[in-house]
Amino acid sequence: MGFWSKIFKSDNTRNVEKLEKIAKKVEDLQDKYRVYSDEDLKNTTTVLKERLANGEKTIDILPDAFACVREASSRVIGKRHYHVQILGGIALFQGRIAEMKTGEGKTLVETLPAYLVALEGKGVHIVTVNEYLSTRDAEWMGKIFKFLGLTVGINTHDMTPDKKKEAYACDITYSTNNELGFDYLRDNMVMRPEDRVARGYHFAIIDEVDSILIDEARTPLIISGKGMKSSEEYKKASRFAKSLKPTDYEIDEKEKAIRLNENGIAKAERYFAVENLSDINNIELNHYINNALKAQYIMLKDNNYIVKDGEVVIVDEFTGRLMEGRKYSNGLHQAIEAKEGLEVRDENKTLATITFQNFFRIYDKISGMTGTAKTEETEFNKIYNLDVVTIPTNKPVRRIDWTDIIYPTEKAKINAIVEEVKKVHAEGRPVLVGTITIEKSEEISKELSKAKIKHNVLNAKNHQKESMIIAQAGRLGQVTIATNMAGRGTDIMLGGNPEYLAKQKMQELGYTDEQIEFCTSYLPSESPELEKAREKYKKFYKEFEQVTEDEKQKVIQLGGLHIVGTERHESRRIDNQLRGRAGRQGDPGSSVFFVSMEDELMRRFGGDKLQGVVRFFKISDDTAFTLKFLARQIEAAQRRIEGFNFSARHTVLKFDDVNNQQRKEIYKERNRVLDGANVHDEVLDMIAEFARNTVLDSLDGVESFEEWNIEKINNSLNNRVLPADANYVTSDMCEGLEAQELADKVAQKAQEVYEEKCNALNAIKIDSQRIEREILLRVVDSLWRDHIDFMEILRGEIGLRAYGNHDPLIAYKEESSRAYEEMIGRVREETAMFLLNFKVQIERTVPVQVTKKELTPEDIAKIRKIAEEKIKEQNGNKSPNNPKAQNDLNNLMKAPTSIDMVTNMTENSQAKTKGKVVGRNEPCPCGSGKKYKNCCGRNAK
Repeated sequence: MGFWSKIFKSDNTRNVEKLEKIAKKVEDLQDKYRVYSDEDLKNTTTVLKERLANGEKTIDILPDAFACVREASSRVIGKRHYHVQILGGIALFQGRIAEMKTGEGKTLVETLPAYLVALEGKGVHIVTVNEYLSTRDAEWMGKIFKFLGLTVGINTHDMTPDKKKEAYACDITYSTNNELGFDYLRDNMVMRPEDRVARGYHFAIIDEVDSILIDEARTPLIISGKGMKSSEEYKKASRFAKSLKPTDYEIDEKEKAIRLNENGIAKAERYFAVENLSDINNIELNHYINNALKAQYIMLKDNNYIVKDGEVVIVDEFTGRLMEGRKYSNGLHQAIEAKEGLEVRDENKTLATITFQNFFRIYDKISGMTGTAKTEETEFNKIYNLDVVTIPTNKPVRRIDWTDIIYPTEKAKINAIVEEVKKVHAEGRPVLVGTITIEKSEEISKELSKAKIKHNVLNAKNHQKESMIIAQAGRLGQVTIATNMAGRGTDIMLGGNPEYLAKQKMQELGYTDEQIEFCTSYLPSESPELEKAREKYKKFYKEFEQVTEDEKQKVIQLGGLHIVGTERHESRRIDNQLRGRAGRQGDPGSSVFFVSMEDELMRRFGGDKLQGVVRFFKISDDTAFTLKFLARQIEAAQRRIEGFNFSARHTVLKFDDVNNQQRKEIYKERNRVLDGANVHDEVLDMIAEFARNTVLDSLDGVESFEEWNIEKINNSLNNRVLPADANYVTSDMCEGLEAQELADKVAQKAQEVYEEKCNALNAIKIDSQRIEREILLRVVDSLWRDHIDFMEILRGEIGLRAYGNHDPLIAYKEESSRAYEEMIGRVREETAMFLLNFKVQIERTVPVQVTKKELTPEDIAKIRKIAEEKIKEQNGNKSPNNPKAQNDLNNLMKAPTSIDMVTNMTENSQAKTKGKVVGRNEPCPCGSGKKYKNCCGRNAK
């Protein structure tokens, strides 16, 4: 450390020094917990929970909790946390991002804060980028938690809701970010509170936090339903796009956007036989054409997506990982299907959506780990309010990072990469070739095969298999090609990984994954077979440990793992991740990037300027060169793109924040209703408002009561606000009234009619408040989905406002707010209308079901008798002939309808009743075989 560095310490140095003080308290307790018996260690969990219950804060018990986990880990999996791992654990507990280099044991680090916060009893979510890592870490680290008496769950996409609920109920839950987000959205779509699976969002520890919070931030999670059928339109637009020439369109490579120029517009007007493509009537046609253009000329196969089993699967542009189950929105996915000649599936209607940016801000506290976070510190801080702390390495880094080697052409670069691999491979050193895209990895593989170099290719398609392969990528003479994400989360150990090799041997002998996992633990067992399997595993492990240790020493002598980058990524962070796979835990290693002037990064930023340098120095196509000036240009280009991407993500967030505020309000109210809130008074207000508006609308602004059209007023109210034959408003009633006074009278009458209906329902044990909640929820869900659709369309079109010198964000806020208020108004109106106009039908348990209108006189007498008995029960076994009981009965028998509440009645007087909503397109309950809207519901409003 230099003289000035000692005086002016960096923020990171000061942060680490504070962590060091707490870590010392943890290490000072090591001897105390070392002498504990296993039972004493397990009882520590109860003791620490009691300390919290007695008023101590979580930070107060941190030293004991961490020390307890360290000792338990040592006994259960044979690993005790290093000093730097304790530092990382403290940073995570504090709600920070711990930047820890590859190989520093981040998976073990998370056990410290996870155990501590789990003692609060509110649940901890450990988030990984794929389900293989979730399962692996839950089984591996879960042994520690279970030993200490905590429960551990794994949340995967193929679980039933009941199994998910069990996983979320555990003290610690392992899950992917996608599954957490989708569960959150699904929980806010259920119709019964018991169908929700998550119990809350208290504390999340995010592994590979940069991948989840940065790389995936612009891609929203979307739950979709069936939408429009438009396959022919997409196919026709695709054929048009393929017919174009480069002179018909313009591409902005920086923005990754495409648009037709004048030639292209003229061709489109001829092709689709329209006079003016810009006409408002051709908005939908423009939608198809724009998507077809982007699919044809911007979205590249094996780069942006792959075709797998007849389906388009998105490839994450930053990580190279396949995004199974995700689809491009707004018709782009269908346009790509048309381009590839696949079946064009129906467009999806968005039912619920959220970005990861807003999802993870739901948690009370989040933290994360990664090997590369410092370059994105500003974004982490500005968007998520997360600080980044760089944790020192356990051993000094010995990796050598060579200067980039630059070639004028792509062909010369590929040839040089093959020669580099051939040279290093001949020395016996392991080589990892990193690529940005699947297409590039396959191209390199083809060239290595021509050179007769044996190698493995990993494209992030099979996480479990690829983790096994990547774990052995450090063995003598091993050559591995991998996209950015392939095998991420698995260390490359020089000489190979003895644990993976021993597990592989056990699999070959037919042992199950569960048996093998037991073999790797230190937990006792009463099963002789399991103990025998463990002995066998230990024998294999010892044999492979010797083999890999011998190999490791040879690889170290040769210089360690050599990393070859095939081009620079847009983000320096991704490049640093690739470099970081070599030189783990003080091992030697090296890295070098090969770059060509034809690489996308070079073309998009400064290509002409750099080509000018090549021409000035008269550099031939196959000549390599390294210039500090060019290295600075490359880094400057990366910084510009990082700035552009941050700006784009920040813009996405600003717009989604508008949606998010509305989403939070809707979900909050929805959950309040779902949890059984009494909304009866609110419903009465809605009914009064609906009635008043109906009256005032029917008056057409006429103020004088003498000029009011009484027939028109009643027609507006009958079968909508009041019963079909009510004709409530009369000339005598209106005399001397003002419009508002008449509206108030009708509102009061509507409330009285509705109250009578509720009393009648309650009299036969149909819960009217449950019906209110159910109808309110269904109306909210339907209109909220329509609102989401509107917001998506608005977001797509709002950019045009910039041409009129309007701030698109301000315009979006204003219009979305207006639309939201209109939606709330419609929720109130439709809820009132549905509740005023539902009727009770009788659904009998005998095969034939009949509505009230088709009942025989005998059936009516029987039903009346049963209803009388029910009302008699409600009146304390008094005669149903009193006025109130008769009124309830009469109201029940004549209630108007548009949503049908069906009562199941058995053939005897002990029948049970329950409510059921009959949709307009469902089979009619009368048994006719027709749809309800074409049968008994024909006259329903």
